[in-house]
Amino acid sequence: MNISDAARLSGLSNKMVRHYESVGLINPPARSQAGYRQYSQNNVDELAFIAHARTLGFSIAQISDLLSLRHDPHRASREVKAVAQRHLQELEDKMQELRRMKTLLQDMIAKCPGDDDPHCAILQELEVPDTAVPGKSVSDPERTS
Repeated sequence: MNISDAARLSGLSNKMVRHYESVGLINPPARSQAGYRQYSQNNVDELAFIAHARTLGFSIAQISDLLSLRHDPHRASREVKAVAQRHLQELEDKMQELRRMKTLLQDMIAKCPGDDDPHCAILQELEVPDTAVPGKSVSDPERTS
């Protein structure tokens, strides 16, 4: 089948199918004499696996690990479980960070009168350096990239 059919059946876009091929998650499919990609049902099954894993928030690296384990008939289920448990812990950590951010934002919003006065506690608190804000982590992704 062509890329459009494979994408539709796996729940992905053509662009994402090409992306997953380019990053090595799937092996390059066979090509027709005219050079068009020709996907097999196995390719579609792998793409659907990838799509489902992405909806659960697994990273490309984690999906690569899961695909390797999926292809290994001698795998131990504990290896698969370990990948999923690490991901769950990452999600728990992120949820805790989001709860902390929500609380800080709610507090800032509560301190702002929201009237015609130009004074706003939100702007004042955002001007405070990260290290001065209690409970503020320095794991700002924009600062580390």
